[in-house]
Amino acid sequence: MGAILNLVERNLHEVRVDDARMLFHIPSSSLFASDALTGEIIDALRHESCSSDALVQRLAARFDGAEIDETLRELIALELVSDGSPLSPETALKRVERTALNTVVLNVNTGCNLSCTYCYKEDLDKPSAGKRMDVETAVASVEMLLKESPDEPVYTVVFFGGEPLSNRKLIEYMVDYCERRFSEAGKRVEFVMTTNATLLTEEIVDYLNAHRFGLSVSIDGPKTVHDRNRITVGGQGTYDVVRRKADMLLSRYDSRPVGARVTLTKGVTDIETIWNHLFNEMGFAEVGFAPVTSGDVSAYNLSGEELVEVFANMKALGRRYLEAALEHRNIGFSNLHQLLTDIHEGHKKALPCGAGLKMLAVDHKGELNLCHRFTGSSLPTFGNVHSGVKQVELNDFLSQRLDRTNTGCDTCRIRNLCSGGCYHESYARYGDPAHPTYHYCELMRDWVDFGIEVYSRIMAENPAFISRYITARKVH
Repeated sequence: MGAILNLVERNLHEVRVDDARMLFHIPSSSLFASDALTGEIIDALRHESCSSDALVQRLAARFDGAEIDETLRELIALELVSDGSPLSPETALKRVERTALNTVVLNVNTGCNLSCTYCYKEDLDKPSAGKRMDVETAVASVEMLLKESPDEPVYTVVFFGGEPLSNRKLIEYMVDYCERRFSEAGKRVEFVMTTNATLLTEEIVDYLNAHRFGLSVSIDGPKTVHDRNRITVGGQGTYDVVRRKADMLLSRYDSRPVGARVTLTKGVTDIETIWNHLFNEMGFAEVGFAPVTSGDVSAYNLSGEELVEVFANMKALGRRYLEAALEHRNIGFSNLHQLLTDIHEGHKKALPCGAGLKMLAVDHKGELNLCHRFTGSSLPTFGNVHSGVKQVELNDFLSQRLDRTNTGCDTCRIRNLCSGGCYHESYARYGDPAHPTYHYCELMRDWVDFGIEVYSRIMAENPAFISRYITARKVH
C-alpha cells in the first residue's frame, strides 16, 4: 500500500505566471518551475491524503510509474510532501551562540545641519549641540571589531550621524587608521557613508572617491516633495543646495555607484515620479524607498490606505523594471533589485538583518547599540567598545527573535525572506524590538509574490540580465 502521503503546506507556495506554475520552496527561498506531473501530485494531495500506491494508480493513465516515483522522491526530499518521516527543524539554529561581526557603524556626530521633520534619530542635536565621537572611541570600535571577529575576510566601517561630514576630521583620521591597520592584518576594509550632501565640496568628493566610499545621499525627490520635510534648522527647504551638491558629486564620483535614499511620509506615495527624477533626471545609480509607518511623530506616518498605495506604486515601478530588464537595462529600483537578489541566491534569513549579528552601532560614548537607529533610545545597549560586547545579552536578544513559536511568522510563506521585519520599527510601534511587524504582513506577502513573478519572467525571457546585474552586484 505504501506510506500515507500528505502535502506540507507550510513549506510550499505557488505563484502562477501566465500558464506556468512557479513553486516557491519556503524553507530554502528557492524557486522552481512546476512541471505537469508535480502540479498533478500537489493538486491530488491538496484534495486528500492518500497512499503512494493509490497516487501512482490515480496518475498512471497519464504518467509513467517510474517517473511518478522519482518525482515523489524529490518532493519528499524537499519536504513538500511528507511520508510520515519527521520533518527537519525549520531552522537548524535554535539559539545564537556566537555573532560574527564584520561591520561597525560609527555615529560620529549627533549634530546635524538639517532638521528633517520625520527624523527617527533619538539622539539628534542641532549643530552647535552635537556630541562628537572622539578618536579614542572610534579606534576602540575598530579594535573591538578585529578582536571579536578576527577571521572575517572583509570588514566595513560605516560613518553615520547626524550629518557625518560635520565631523570630517575624525572620518579622515579613521580612514588612514583603518587602511593601515587592516592592511597589516592582511584584511580588506570598505567605507560606507550616508550623507545629506549639503557639506560636500569638490575636494571632499575627490577624497571620498580616492578611498572608494560606498555613498548614499538622502534626498526625497523633486523640489516640491523634498522641501516638505528636509529643511534647515531655520525651516528653509534644502532641495536647491542638495541638488547642486548632488549634481557635482555625480559628475565627479566614479569609484562606485552612488545611491539615493528616499523616505516616504504621509502624503508622499508617488514612487514613479520620485524615481524618474532621481534616476533619469539626476543620474543616481539606484533609488531605494523607505516607507515610514512607525515614526515617533505620528503625523508623518503613512496611513494604512497610503501604505497600500505605496506598495501598488512600487509594483507599477516594478513593471517598468521588468520591461527594462527584458531589454537588458537596469533602472536602479533597489527595493525590487534586492528582493530579486534574495530569490536568486536562495537567501534564507533566520533573522531580519545583520543588526547585532554582523553589525553593531557605536554612539559617541562608545556604547554598543543594535543598529544606528537605536543610538540614543532607551533600549539597553550591548556593551561598550572599551569593555567589549555583552555577548550573553546579545545572544539572548537574537535568540528571542529567532524563536518563531506562537508568532504569525511560524507558518508565514515569506518567513525566511522577511523574518519578522525591522527591529526598530517593532520597537517604535510595539515597544518591543522582538515583536514581528504585523501591520503590513499582507502587503509584504503580495510584494514577494510580485518579485517571484518578475524573477520568473526575467529568467524565462532574458536570463542574461540576472547574471549581468544580479549576481555581479556584489563585485566592487
